[in-house]
This record gives sequence, structure tokens and C-alpha cells, in this order.
Amino acid sequence: MNGIGARRWAFAAGRVPLQSRGPEPLFTSRDEFALLNTGDALANVRLTVLYARREPVGPYRVGVAPRRLRRLRVNDLIFPEAVRLGEPYALLFESDRPVVVQCARQDTRRRENAGFCANAWGE
Repeated sequence: MNGIGARRWAFAAGRVPLQSRGPEPLFTSRDEFALLNTGDALANVRLTVLYARREPVGPYRVGVAPRRLRRLRVNDLIFPEAVRLGEPYALLFESDRPVVVQCARQDTRRRENAGFCANAWGE
């Protein structure tokens, strides 16, 4: 099966709140990305974090198995450096195989806050 998606994706609206409300890890505020590999081979994905006032950080390396979905919490990106919570960021995804990238956000600081889901921009 040929993979669908793109090899480069950008998500420009990242920000993980410092505070959360409710039991962890279920109610920890977070940005979470779903990476879908519909192809027949492992997709090797490199992520670079870009900030408004800091130098880019990365690459973070993630593998996505063939014909599988992998969910990735930004809060779990710690090597080479933890993503800075409470600070706006952007993510650049670069893969050696086509993948699909989608973002979900959970903000639990207040009951009125909810989650949203958005697609990244693929090239």
C-alpha cells in the first residue's frame, strides 16, 4: 500500500499551559499529535521546535510503524531538551515517508476550557 500524506508538516499554534486541573495524567493540559503512517514501511520522523525568542531545538526522533497510528504528547518531548511549557512554539515535522499529522489540545485550567483538534499544514 502506498502511504498517503506528506513528508513535511508544520504546526504553528502550539502552547502547553503550565497549569492543569484534575488528576494526572488524564487531565494534564497538553498538545498531542497523531501521526498516521498508511504505508508499508517504518516512517522516521524528525521534529524541530521553533520559538519566537529562542533558537530552534531538535531534532526529536520518532518512529511510526507501518499501517499504524502513533500519538505523541508534546509534554513527553524531552530529548534533546524538554519543550518549554507556557511558551508559544511551532513544530516542524520531517519524515522519510508520507505521513498524516493532526493536533489535539487539552487545556484543563478551567472548566470552560476544552479541547480542540486541528490539522497541521502539509507540503
